[in-house]
Amino acid sequence: MDYSSNGLSKNRGTINKRNTFDWMADIPVAPGEKYKIVEVSFKKGARKDFFHNDKALDLRKGDKVVVETKQGFDIGEVCLSGEIVRLQMKKKKKINDDSILKIQRKASLEEVYYLKTLRSKEKAIMIQARAIAKKSDLKMKISEVEYQGDGRKATFYFLSNGRIDFRELVKEYSQEFKIKIEMRQIGARQEAQRLGGVTSYGREYCGSSFVNEFKTVSIKDAIIQQLSPNSDKLLDICGKLKYCLTYELDTYIEANKKIPKRADKLKTKEGVAYLRKTDIFKMEMTYNINKNNKYYKLSVDDVKEVLQMNKKGEIPESLANFNIIEEPKEKEKLYDDLVGQVKLNSLNKKSKSSKKRNKNKQRRNQSNRDRN
Repeated sequence: MDYSSNGLSKNRGTINKRNTFDWMADIPVAPGEKYKIVEVSFKKGARKDFFHNDKALDLRKGDKVVVETKQGFDIGEVCLSGEIVRLQMKKKKKINDDSILKIQRKASLEEVYYLKTLRSKEKAIMIQARAIAKKSDLKMKISEVEYQGDGRKATFYFLSNGRIDFRELVKEYSQEFKIKIEMRQIGARQEAQRLGGVTSYGREYCGSSFVNEFKTVSIKDAIIQQLSPNSDKLLDICGKLKYCLTYELDTYIEANKKIPKRADKLKTKEGVAYLRKTDIFKMEMTYNINKNNKYYKLSVDDVKEVLQMNKKGEIPESLANFNIIEEPKEKEKLYDDLVGQVKLNSLNKKSKSSKKRNKNKQRRNQSNRDRN
């Protein structure tokens, strides 16, 4: 249901960071039958929640709204409305009950401006909060600060390897910043999701664009996909294993089921053939006999056949009868240059040959002068 933004039409709204594409926006709905719950995002999609539109406000994607909280009110942006919200709630296992808070009204320009003013203070407060935490000798990192829309409360997101007793720290923060403090512990992936960034392969971090819930990624997932478990390239910007290792994992698991077990060795009269490589996409397995340094590429079905022969006590003469011979690739056809383009190599050759001719000419002229 979530898709990354790639220049979709404006009539449905631009897909911003961590937003969900409303593919049901063009489906007509009878008056009064529109779903009464909307999804609201806070701080450019860093946090989302569902709110009840009990006042039947005409809300569309991008509208700034004032929503109630357990303490005061907050200001967010409508990111989803209509029937798609019903599906989104089902996906996130959210129940439509009294726990869903309500939308109070549309936000005024003054309230939106005040929220921008609060947002401009957050970075400075975060730096100051880090210094206070360091002075208290607490093994934690203040990752981000998020003000509530009314300015009465701020949430401090922090990272820590274990449990932290931050009761004294909260008191110091309250005295220093004169606001109500809420501390919330997050993981490394959640920090990268909130802050965003570009990964090593040049795309936006998937947690910041379309992934809402993270599965556990282990080194076993990399081994199943025949990747080196010790490679630093498997680490993402958050220091954890790349989450994209989970995308094709099911395909590899299904493909590996077709590969025969205990097929590391095959007995032949030429010698014992050892498995060197398995291509699960082509369903081919490459074996090597150390005595004659020969390599044989066999299909999975042929490997199963040889294993059955060995199990019955039969030993084939050689794996050459099962070897897959690849046809040589056709040579690329050469075409005449009809547009008059000149390659850099040809220019270099011409310049070198002209330099040679000039040098030879100079030598001949010099020898003629010497004779005279």
